[in-house]
Amino acid sequence: MSKIFKYNNDIKAIKNAILISQYQSILSINERQLYLNFSVGKFISDNTRKGFWGTDALSIISEQLQKELPGLRGFKISNMKNMRQFYEEWSQYLNLKRISLESENSPDASVEITIKNCNFNVDDNFIRKFLSISFSNHCLIIRMVKTIEERTYYINRSAMDHLSYRQLGKLIESDDFHHRGKIINNFELTIKDGATASKALEAFTDQILLPAVVIEELNCRDISDVDEKVLENAIVHNIKNFILTMGKGFSFISNQFRIDAFGEDEFIDLLFFNRDLNCLVAIELKTGKFNSKYLGQLSGYLSLLNKFEKRQHENPAIGLVLCKEANKTVVDLLIQDYKNPMGVSTYKITEEVPEKLRNALPDINDLRQLLESPDITKI
Repeated sequence: MSKIFKYNNDIKAIKNAILISQYQSILSINERQLYLNFSVGKFISDNTRKGFWGTDALSIISEQLQKELPGLRGFKISNMKNMRQFYEEWSQYLNLKRISLESENSPDASVEITIKNCNFNVDDNFIRKFLSISFSNHCLIIRMVKTIEERTYYINRSAMDHLSYRQLGKLIESDDFHHRGKIINNFELTIKDGATASKALEAFTDQILLPAVVIEELNCRDISDVDEKVLENAIVHNIKNFILTMGKGFSFISNQFRIDAFGEDEFIDLLFFNRDLNCLVAIELKTGKFNSKYLGQLSGYLSLLNKFEKRQHENPAIGLVLCKEANKTVVDLLIQDYKNPMGVSTYKITEEVPEKLRNALPDINDLRQLLESPDITKI
C-alpha cells in the first residue's frame, strides 16, 4: 500500500487526463488518443528519465489505473513505454499543445499539433495524415524505421491507403521507401503527358515482395522449381497482398486474360486497372532471369489491349515484366526501343516472418491477456 501512496498524485494526474480525453468530443477518437498518448508519454519520460520515479513505478501505476478505471485498455506497462517512445521520437519535430496532467486544471479545447523543425520536409496535409493513423501503426513505424524521411513516407502511405498494422509491416519489410519509383522503364519516351509519366513511375516499384504464404501454398522446397503457372496461381490466391506491394490504385481484373486477336487467342498472365493512371496494366510473370524476348512479347500484348480492350476515355495500357532477376543496365538499354510504355521489376520471396518485423509484433503476453479479456467483443 505504501508504494501506491508514493505515486498517488501521479496516478491521479494520469487518471484525470484519461477521463478528460474520454469526455471531450471536439476531435476524432483516434486524434484524441494520439494527443493523450503523446501527453502521457511526455509525463512518463520526464519522470523516468530524470529519476523522479522508481524502477517499479510503471508497474504500480498501470495496475492502479486499471483498478480505478475498470475496462481501461492500452495502459499496460509495455504500452506506456510505447507512449514514452512516441513522445521522445516526435517531440524533436512536432509541437503539441498537450492535454494537462495537472488534476486541478482542464485542458484547453484548442489542442493542436504543429511542425516545429524547419528541416522537417513534409506537405501541408502531413499533420492530418499523422493524426489519422492508429497508435499501433505509429509504434510499428518507430520500431522498424529509423530516419525521419522514411517515417514520414510510411505515415503518408498508411494514411492514404488505410493500411492495417499487418499491411504496414509488410510494406516496410519490402523496403518500399527505397524501391518505389525506381523501376526500369521507358515512360518518359512513351507517355506524352509529363505529369502522367511521373505518376506512372511512382505507381511501380522495382522489387515486389511476395509473402511467405506463397512458399507454403506452393508446397515446394526450391522456388527455382516453380513454373510460371504455379506462381501465378499463388499470387492470385493472395491478390490483396500482391496489390498492396504493387502500389496505390490497382484493381485486379483477371489472370490468363484472353484476347481474341483476329482469330488467334492470346493470354495475359495478370491484368489490372489502375484508377490513378486510368489505364489497363498487363503483367507478364517469368520465374527466371530477364530475357530480351520478354519485352517484345509484352509490347505485343499492349498493342492488342489498346486495340481490342481499351475504352475511349482510357489512357494506353502499361506493361510490366516481373521476373526473378534482371541486369538493370541491359534492360534499360533495350526497353528504350519500344513504343509502348513498359517497365521491368524483380520479385523476392520471403521464406519466413523477418526478424525485423517479428521484433515489432506486440508482446505475446499482451495479446493473450487481450484475448482473455471479457471486453474482447468490443474490439
